[in-house]
Amino acid sequence: MKKILMLGGAMQQIPAIKQAKEKGYYTITCDYLPDNPGHKYADAYYNVSTTDKEAVLKLAKELEIDGIVAYASDPAAPTAAYVSEKMGLPGNPYESVDILTQKDLFRNFLQKNGFNTPKAKGYTCFEDAYNEIDLFKFPVMVKPVDSSGSKGVVKVYEKAQLEDAVKEAFSYSRGKRIIIEEFIQKKGYQVSGDGFSVDGKLVFTSYGNELYSGKGTREYVALGEFWPLLLSDELKEKIDNELQKLITALGMKTCAYNIEVILDENDDVYVLELGPRNGGSYIPQLIHYATGVDLIDYTLRAAVGEDCSDLKHAETKGVFSNYMIYSTESGKYDGIWFSDSFKNNNLLDVYCTYSDGDDVHAYQNTAHSLGTILFKASSVEEMIELTDNMEKNYKVLVK
Repeated sequence: MKKILMLGGAMQQIPAIKQAKEKGYYTITCDYLPDNPGHKYADAYYNVSTTDKEAVLKLAKELEIDGIVAYASDPAAPTAAYVSEKMGLPGNPYESVDILTQKDLFRNFLQKNGFNTPKAKGYTCFEDAYNEIDLFKFPVMVKPVDSSGSKGVVKVYEKAQLEDAVKEAFSYSRGKRIIIEEFIQKKGYQVSGDGFSVDGKLVFTSYGNELYSGKGTREYVALGEFWPLLLSDELKEKIDNELQKLITALGMKTCAYNIEVILDENDDVYVLELGPRNGGSYIPQLIHYATGVDLIDYTLRAAVGEDCSDLKHAETKGVFSNYMIYSTESGKYDGIWFSDSFKNNNLLDVYCTYSDGDDVHAYQNTAHSLGTILFKASSVEEMIELTDNMEKNYKVLVK
């Protein structure tokens, strides 16, 4: 029986843990949170932080694992690459994965290798950022270099707003580094989705349209996506080609990716993120609904060195969305209300991490998310109507 080490046991990691078990692997989880709900589905759990590379390597050697997975987790992805490289297991170059999971290193790599990238620079203190802010054209995006899900990301329009934005970004950075980059005026929706390469060839991508906050929440915080992507086949191919060039330049092998791309007003492709892991917010589950392709299966296969050569591109059939469960006010969680029409005609799955009486924070970033809902629509027009007016379809009840 092959042994697979799953880094993390959070709720959104449960589908991968359960599937590893179903595939017949001896499934081990580890993180520093023994109460995480995913651990009960594993054969064994160890209290070891997923970001402590040496501790995870020691554990992996002791357990004589056959594969390691950082499912839907940016912070754990370098650990998975480090362990697989040190143990000679299937995986990807640690240096490349490290670049992909740190925004300052990634922007530098893009610039040095001739890819489109916004003007950007990393900082380790506010004073240096403040002294050089006049080098940038406003608005700018201030971000932690090592976070995901819009955590600590603030759009800044003037110098007077910089200090608060930088302070918040630093608060979400494990390495205490931030990046400032010029804002790119995008054309249409931001492109968001997952992909998969086999032996360095990008064989599968599935893209949706990123949805961002507006009503009742901070500007420019991710809320979800909907499929299918509203771009021509020609522009999709242009995005795929740019991603392939990047995967080749980094020497990536067989791997799932979470992808964030912008097309500017000239249709030039800017790769904002190529996360070397499956997407969070149940994107693999949404893609399964939309295309029939089970990316979790291929992620697990890749980790233990099993053949993935049968993975092929699949078109989206239907209209689907994943959407954050969030509240615009703080208080105590008292359930979720869904309209009868939405519940009966659209709602597919509810993944909620909260119980009655839990503290709810008004949504500022995905750290305040209560979970995710997956739903469908009969047309793109209906989906746009639904996502533009989600307050009519569901509400988090607080007291």
